Amino acid sequence: QEELVESGGGSVQPGGSLRLSCARSGSAFRPYTMGWYRQAPGHERELVASITSVGGTNYADSVKGRFTISGDNAKTTVYLQMDSLKSEDTAVYYCNLKGIGFIKYEYWGQGTQVTVSS
Repeated sequence: QEELVESGGGSVQPGGSLRLSCARSGSAFRPYTMGWYRQAPGHERELVASITSVGGTNYADSVKGRFTISGDNAKTTVYLQMDSLKSEDTAVYYCNLKGIGFIKYEYWGQGTQVTVSS
């Protein structure tokens, strides 16, 4: 059983930066991905960025060049550095852990609000 604990959300002006953190508590079977999804009011949840247990990364086109996902060596904590934030980045951001090999599983964090507004 895994628990994902998120931190780092908040309010910022356009052009500002925030860093989200997601810490997992268990020993996830490899391979897996850890990532961030977001959901704005009236929209479906969408992938923002993800990182695999071997360090491969993937980004939504809308955040490429502005957001950076990274993790510690053991990938027990994953970070999402968000720069040059725009109003359209406003959403609830959810951490996700997913088993992508023979053993399938999926866990979600509780969500953290990011608001970009002047």
